[in-house]
Amino acid sequence: MNTRLHDSANLVSADGALARLVARMRAEIPLAAAMDLQPGVHAHGMLSLRAPLAPNINDKGCAFGGSLASLLTLAGWALVELELEARGLHCEVFVQDSTLRYVAPVWGELHAVAHLDDGEHWDDFFAALTARGKARLQIRASAESAGEPATLLQARYVARLPRST
Repeated sequence: MNTRLHDSANLVSADGALARLVARMRAEIPLAAAMDLQPGVHAHGMLSLRAPLAPNINDKGCAFGGSLASLLTLAGWALVELELEARGLHCEVFVQDSTLRYVAPVWGELHAVAHLDDGEHWDDFFAALTARGKARLQIRASAESAGEPATLLQARYVARLPRST
């Protein structure tokens, strides 16, 4: 099979999974619906989410810091969820801790990109999940304004297999 066609097929499949996850998030997380959360892309170890400025605006006319924090946190969470789903695993996923830096205001559409932090590997994460029933990993997410970093998140996410009943 042509490698380019194979990559395109994976991207379409990944985007469909992301669209389904965003629909679920909007249905189950009221803040995601209020923010008008939109899917971006999930491919090559990264995931992006978007939200329009209008429902996420502050009194200064730029993006509200809470909306940026929420969008970045949701992007990291969604990345973990989709990696688990791709392996047929259903886990409880939550953010354990995070650090957030606001570098510059965002004056337009909010756009978050999440990926594994340096030194993190999915293979290690899934090995720990298999061995212990839970695993954690660091994810970085960022939002840009005019092509420059505007908000930076570093967060640790935990996945836990459901307890047997």
